[in-house]
Amino acid sequence: MNTTVSLLVEVPEILHESLRNYLEMRPDWDQDRVITAALSLFLLQNQSETAPEKLHHRQASRIYLDTMFKRPIGQN
Repeated sequence: MNTTVSLLVEVPEILHESLRNYLEMRPDWDQDRVITAALSLFLLQNQSETAPEKLHHRQASRIYLDTMFKRPIGQN
């Protein structure tokens, strides 16, 4: 089962404005999808390949791909 966690974050106003403009031009995206894609890509690019992190790396990769291709997270 995939669970989600709600986050409350503060971002610079210019970043928020850029996100709002992006979402206005792309109605098939929403704030949650953008944040999920960005966070999973960040983790993919910055995690090490040590044994305990390999599983997390694969999971982050799956979440990133599911988000980019607009599939429900975890759907095969």
